[in-house]
Amino acid sequence: MLKIEIFKEDVRVDQSQTRPKDGKEPRTLYNQTAYVYLGGKFPVQMKIGLEENQTPYAAGVYTVKSESYSVNNFGSLELKKYGQILELVSSNLGERQ
Repeated sequence: MLKIEIFKEDVRVDQSQTRPKDGKEPRTLYNQTAYVYLGGKFPVQMKIGLEENQTPYAAGVYTVKSESYSVNNFGSLELKKYGQILELVSSNLGERQ
C-alpha cells in the first residue's frame, strides 16, 4: 500500500498560476502539500492536485484510491495526471512526533 501523509500544518490549499503561452490564458492551479513514503529513509514531499473550491484533505494517513489509476494505450497501468483521489487510512497520525 502506498502511504501518503498530510500533516496539520499542510491542511490548506496553495494556489499558483501557469504562464500564458501560445495565446492561451493563464490557468490557476490548486495544490496541497503531502508526503509520500517510497521506501527510503524519509518521506518525499509532493503536491496533491485539487479542484477549484475543493476542501483540502484533513491531516492523516492516506492511500491512493483505485479510481486514480487507468490503463494507458499501451496496456500499462498509470496514475492519472488529474483527478487523483486519496482514501483516508488513519486520522490519528497527522502530527509529527
